[in-house]
Amino acid sequence: MNFYVMTLFPEMVMQGLSNSITGRAMDQDLLHVEAVNIRDYTLEKHGHVDDYPYGGGAGMVMQAEPIYRTWKSITDRIGKTPRVVYLTPQGKVFHQSMAREFAAEEDLILLCGHYEGVDERILEMIVTDHVSIGDYVLTGGELPAMVMIDCISRLVPGVLNNDSSAEEESFSSNLLEYPQYTRPEEFMGRRVPEILLSGHHANIEKWRQEQSLQRTKERRPDLL
Repeated sequence: MNFYVMTLFPEMVMQGLSNSITGRAMDQDLLHVEAVNIRDYTLEKHGHVDDYPYGGGAGMVMQAEPIYRTWKSITDRIGKTPRVVYLTPQGKVFHQSMAREFAAEEDLILLCGHYEGVDERILEMIVTDHVSIGDYVLTGGELPAMVMIDCISRLVPGVLNNDSSAEEESFSSNLLEYPQYTRPEEFMGRRVPEILLSGHHANIEKWRQEQSLQRTKERRPDLL
């Protein structure tokens, strides 16, 4: 899967994603992540990509022209116009089923805003999806873009060493994941549940389902 991140801070994006599972997947050519610097496509001689908002108000607004030129450079190069996600607190809140939907795409462009926002005209022209990672405001779209890429990447075949891991994680079935344990069997007086040591896979699976349901009722009843 190919991710193209339109951003003012490409180093931030690539440094964050070049580690752990996503970094290994990129090394194995299972993922292609490219952070494209919007400043490289401005026509302003000082490299500015923002200006004062019409109608007044605090802060600056990202201009349409540099974003359009960045988007055009990507789409011309890959020969198609994939979905474009604008990371914004005004978007639909990102969730696991949305990640599965995006994981079915071969290419995905993510637009990271900054300052007081982005000129509405370019959003109308190129953006297909407005997505938020929560009801709070961040400095820019880079962290949300990285969150989305990390989540979506886990659903791309081959990215996880054990593909069944993605099927068993929290939210995969609208339930939170069951408790996990590892060695030693006893830690500071707390023992691993005996059922997990029994080797009886059917009983273990039943216990895990019960634990998932109980944990969801206690911590996220809104999911039920």
